[in-house]
Amino acid sequence: MTSAGFVLAAYGVILGGMGLYAALLARRLRIARDTVRRNNVDLPE
Repeated sequence: MTSAGFVLAAYGVILGGMGLYAALLARRLRIARDTVRRNNVDLPE
């Protein structure tokens, strides 16, 4: 594999990791939002 191949593979790993982190963060935010909505419905006014 040439140096360019290693560079492209490294960029792929970095971008893939960032994409995975973004997807997990979006999932956690959605769950947190749903939890807050559920808890706010239960509170008396």
